[in-house]
Order: sequence, then structure tokens, then C-alpha cells
Amino acid sequence: MQLAARVGKVSPSITLAIAAKAKAMKAEGIDVCSFSAGEPDFDTPAHIKDAAKQALDQGKTKYGPAAGEPKLRSAIAKALKTIYNLDYQPENVIVTNGGKHSLFNLMLALIESGDEVIIPAPYWLSYPEMVTLAGGTSVIVQTTAANEYKITPEQLTQAITPHTKLFVLNSPSNPTGAVYTRAEIRALAEVVVKHDLLVVSDEIYAKILYDGVEHLSIGAVGSEIFSRTIVSSGFAKSYSMTGWRVGYIAGPVELIKAMSIIQGHSTSNVCTFAQYGAIAALASSQDCVAAMLSAFAQRRTVMFERLGAIPGLICPKPYGAFYLFVDISSTGMKSIDFCNALLASHQVAAIPGIAFGADQCVRLSYATDMTSIEKGMDRLHKFVSSL
Repeated sequence: MQLAARVGKVSPSITLAIAAKAKAMKAEGIDVCSFSAGEPDFDTPAHIKDAAKQALDQGKTKYGPAAGEPKLRSAIAKALKTIYNLDYQPENVIVTNGGKHSLFNLMLALIESGDEVIIPAPYWLSYPEMVTLAGGTSVIVQTTAANEYKITPEQLTQAITPHTKLFVLNSPSNPTGAVYTRAEIRALAEVVVKHDLLVVSDEIYAKILYDGVEHLSIGAVGSEIFSRTIVSSGFAKSYSMTGWRVGYIAGPVELIKAMSIIQGHSTSNVCTFAQYGAIAALASSQDCVAAMLSAFAQRRTVMFERLGAIPGLICPKPYGAFYLFVDISSTGMKSIDFCNALLASHQVAAIPGIAFGADQCVRLSYATDMTSIEKGMDRLHKFVSSL
């Protein structure tokens, strides 16, 4: 069979491969401590599930508008205005099959052959692959631990060429947990405006912040940057709704219409009754988010302190999301070798940094229970000490 050439340009997901291996070991009865998960370990809050059940009982099981249920589009626009000072209307919003789908459709609607997309590394592993599938070229800008893995205005400026069309900004970051300060966001906005670029701000972790850190959406800086901003987000991380597959993008109406055309010929609408669960997530009390955040904060403190006691491992303190991005250079091992050996010998699952454009690092998720964190960090310490 002759497959399309584009398939050969895309790498399989390393994160899914490691997670599958760890699950297979667990199925065999092996005690595995998994730090690989990119999803909260909590159940979806009851009131969100109840809203979806009610929607089922009310017959919300039919086809809906490709761009999303009007009530949900309105609720998203209202939340973006109220919480993040982004003046979007419902027609500026499209509901997608998860945050990943929002970004994929964006690339298909916006990027074509010859277009360049600037992506700071470490990056969420699917960004470059989406650009490739859309026919564009990823321009990877390496950041450093010394700067908390954040791109500087100078680095962004240097990466811009006449072919640059889009800049990808992810704050809070997966995989690093880095959060850009208000001053840093404003400085990047100046560069985007000066060079007349577009920026997609991936804000899927915007509600997961620590130590009083605030999230500033780049589109809220001013009218000039707002007109050039596209915001991608969803319900998976903040409301533990990963399997529900409800995400969204907010941006210029012309873009939303284009994405709706693509979606209309691919997936059509997002699961109808799931959207009513998302409406309840936004319209109801946010105490459930606060409860999960409190648990994440506790786990973060423990894992970060335990990591600091392991000689040779370096990690900037994360201020958002639920990951630690650990520099393992002192071990002399590449990230895949490190993770495979750690899983095989000490039954701890971590994600190789090469998946995120940083082969000298590994990602550890603290979206797991405290017992597993304590046990897993004991094992990690023993593993590193044995090298």
C-alpha cells in the first residue's frame, strides 16, 4: 500500500508509547509508579457529569452546529471577557474536539507551504507535527533553564523572517510548567505587533497556577495585539474532562468561519451532550477547580523538594500546569535511554524530553496520588544514584 508522503514526515507520539508500556506492565501485576500522565487523576466533578446526564435525558443526542452549541459559545466568550479581559463575541468562538483539535484545525486553516511558524523549545510535542501536516515549516527556538525555558523578545525577533506567519506561545507551559510574567508577555506582544505576526496562545493550563502567580493572556495587552491573537483552550485540564474532548479556539471571525468549514467536512459538531457538561463547568461554582489546584500544589511542593535532594538533577521551579522538567545531563544519558532504563529497572514511568525538543531532559507529571509520588521519587533517587 502506498501511503501519503505526509504520514512519513510525522513522528509517532513518544508520550503515548511510554504510557502504553507502563500500562502493559501494570496489567501484568507489576507495581509501576507513573509520572507520565498528562491528565488530572481526579474524576470529573459531579455537577458536570449531572449536566451531561440531564442533557441525555432531554434528548440532546442529535447533530448540532459544526462550530458548537450556541449556549456554550456564549459561555466561553463570557468567561474569556470576565476572567481574562478578552473582548470576544460568540461568533469569535468555535468548539472543537479537545484543545488538540482546535490547534490542528487552526494550522489547516492558516498555514500552507512556505509559511513559517515559530515554536519555542521545549514545546508540546504536537505543535511541530501539526505544522508539518499543514505543509508549513517549524522554526524551533531553543530556550534555557537559566531563563526558566521562556523565549525572550530578542530570540523571537531573531527568528522572524519574511516567511513567518505565526508564533506559538504556551503559558503555563507543557512540559516545563513555566509561566510568563506580565512584563514578559507585554514585551513579546510588542514584537508580534511590530512585525505584524499572528500569535496563537495555548492557555489550556491557565487556571492551574501556584504561589500567587497570575496569568496574562497576550491578547489582553492592547487592541493591536488583540487583533493578532488566537486563543486555544479547553476543559480537559482544569475540570478533569480529558476524555470528554471539548476544546475551543477564539479569534477573528474570518478564521473561525474557515475552521468551521474544515470541521464541517471532518468531524462536524463536538459530542452534543458533552457540550452541556462544559456549559455547567463554566456556569457553576469553581470550587472544584480550587480543590484540584490545592492538591496539585501540595504534590508539586513534595516532588520539587524530593527532586532537589537528588544529586546532579536540575529543574527550574514550575509555577503552572502539573509538570517538572528535569535536566538529566549529569547522568550522561539521552532521554529515551534514561526513561527506558528507569522504567525497566525501577518501575517508574517518565516522558523523554526528546519528545519536547530537549533530549537532555525528562518530564515528570505530579498528576498522581501522593503515595505514588513518594514511592516513585524514592525509586528515582535510587536509580540516579546507581548510575
